Amino acid sequence: MNLPPYIDHVQWVQTQVGPSLQIHPTSSGRKTTSDNGADVAWAEVLALAPNADTAGMRAQFDCHWTYARIVAPDKPSWNIEPDRPVVSQQEMINSMCNPGGPEE
Repeated sequence: MNLPPYIDHVQWVQTQVGPSLQIHPTSSGRKTTSDNGADVAWAEVLALAPNADTAGMRAQFDCHWTYARIVAPDKPSWNIEPDRPVVSQQEMINSMCNPGGPEE
């Protein structure tokens, strides 16, 4: 099992869709199968960016944690935005973790 830390660093950037938190997972974060990995990784994100603590940001993070690690395991960062709408899990999946507009 791959052990924490799961998040290397985070960085707020300004994009065409507004502010975006770029989350850079560690190799361990990309590969872990820990049952509580998402919760541990989210706690690491919040330790680095406390202002990311919103329901919509967590939902986007969970989508990336669950699906982006499989679909795009080498994606440099998982980008989540506070201005995206809170949607159902199915809408989140259908939008490829980017509800309300294109990926930044």
